[in-house]
Amino acid sequence: MTSESGCEEQALKPASAFSEADRDAVYRAIETRRDVRDQFLPHALPDELVARLLAAAHAAPSVGFMQPWNFLLIRDQAVRDAAWEAFRRANDEAAEMFAGDQQTLYRNLKLEGIRKAPLSICVTCDPDRAGPVVLGRTHNPKMDLYSTVCAVQNLWLAARVEGVGVGWVSIFHEADIKALLGIPERVQIVAWLCLGYVDQLYREPELAVKGWRQRLSLEDLVFIERWGRPASLIAEAEDRVSPAS
Repeated sequence: MTSESGCEEQALKPASAFSEADRDAVYRAIETRRDVRDQFLPHALPDELVARLLAAAHAAPSVGFMQPWNFLLIRDQAVRDAAWEAFRRANDEAAEMFAGDQQTLYRNLKLEGIRKAPLSICVTCDPDRAGPVVLGRTHNPKMDLYSTVCAVQNLWLAARVEGVGVGWVSIFHEADIKALLGIPERVQIVAWLCLGYVDQLYREPELAVKGWRQRLSLEDLVFIERWGRPASLIAEAEDRVSPAS
């Protein structure tokens, strides 16, 4: 009889670091990923490619291994037109929340590619997928949502590797999209993703290029041991390897 520890040992495999080339490719995908709004090409994505992207998303980590996600594939132009109308209504409302020059800049931004991208994927989170009590969600009920976001990120990075652009649309009333797609009330919409081939990407995030907001300094966002105690990552690393004075 195989013991429980023996089964675990059989399930393990070496965790060696990637080769330098593979490592660099992973970091390149992370660093060059962009939120695409207007660079989509009209060519349809092959089914086998979409299947690979969905498999990457489904391989995401999830708290309690609950796997709360679903992926609704939308290619129909009439459905995408209706989704765009839901975006347009919400976007007009959003514009009124800004004032002066900021409102003008907001109205000049293109914030979706729903009608231009050949494929949309609505990513949802089912809080009931693993039952009422979920390992790891016992004290933080949002862990299912966080897990679903990991699936979105997996899909986004896999898409970058495949030369596929992805744009995340979040400006809509959830009830409008639920009604359009027949999504149950208990299920939460996490992302409407626009997907399509691209041949160009911004070198920097589009909102930074267009002056909406710039990337923050990582050094300003890292604290050591307790909130508000800043420290340079480089200085900390040097301290660990330097002999005591």
